[in-house]
Amino acid sequence: MKGSPRHADIFLVTGPVTRKCRDRLVNLYRQIPEPKVVVAVGSRPISMGIFQNAYNVCGPLDKIIPVDVYVPGCPSKPEAIIDGIRKGIEILTKKSD
Repeated sequence: MKGSPRHADIFLVTGPVTRKCRDRLVNLYRQIPEPKVVVAVGSRPISMGIFQNAYNVCGPLDKIIPVDVYVPGCPSKPEAIIDGIRKGIEILTKKSD
């Protein structure tokens, strides 16, 4: 956890992307310095889940920003989230080289 996206390496997205938060999400993504990794946790950012036909939800996340790791589930198991972050760290290490 960092107070500013400029100090972050991994961007965890855990909910649906609404029309209201889309621009903020893109802005936060752009503020994270390279190399960076995006982890989509749960069915809402991956496929929009039950919000698939909702008028106020846009997405899925990979149509808005590039996603490196997908953690499926609704809700995602804690072990799967930890494994997704571990994979994100591995990708980040490869991008840093």
